Amino acid sequence: MAELPPRKRVDDAELLRALAHPLRSALLHHLMAVGPRTASECAEAVGSTASNCSWHLRRLAQHGLVERTDAADGRERPWRALQVGLDFGELGDDPAQLAVVGTQLAEEQELTRRYLDSFTTLDPAWRTAAGVSTYTLQVTPAELERLVDAVDALLRPYVGAIREDAPEAAVPVHVGLRAFPRLGPDGEPVS
Repeated sequence: MAELPPRKRVDDAELLRALAHPLRSALLHHLMAVGPRTASECAEAVGSTASNCSWHLRRLAQHGLVERTDAADGRERPWRALQVGLDFGELGDDPAQLAVVGTQLAEEQELTRRYLDSFTTLDPAWRTAAGVSTYTLQVTPAELERLVDAVDALLRPYVGAIREDAPEAAVPVHVGLRAFPRLGPDGEPVS
């Protein structure tokens, strides 16, 4: 398999502020998941208006995250994501970085809620294949870093924006990974 493109490293304050906006984050993730879409199609998917989405897509374009692409029918030109994923690096105490992470978690919560609300209407094959799992591991920081890297290596060949061998029945699937020390109510690591 060819080497997969890297995720975009997000460490610029302006870019962090742009991505902290929930609608921009939802638009970018939608385009990364499903490929090129018009502002109207994006609006339907993220629950906004076409004009509002168009405005926010232009803001994302200013940061090199999306661009216009040619339409198959020559009418409204769709937008496409230029990234296959985002890498926020080591979390620090930058409020903009923490705001982006908060936005990402809220979006993940919304996707999970939609899944649970629609569970009984899903095709039985998807109901069987989907999973919600949690684990509490006993690891060192170095072991956790290796584990997160290994999970990333397992998932990246399936990233929709770059997968060229997807079977006809493949659809976008959300996978979220959170890995951090388990903290008690006092904010101190549980031992």
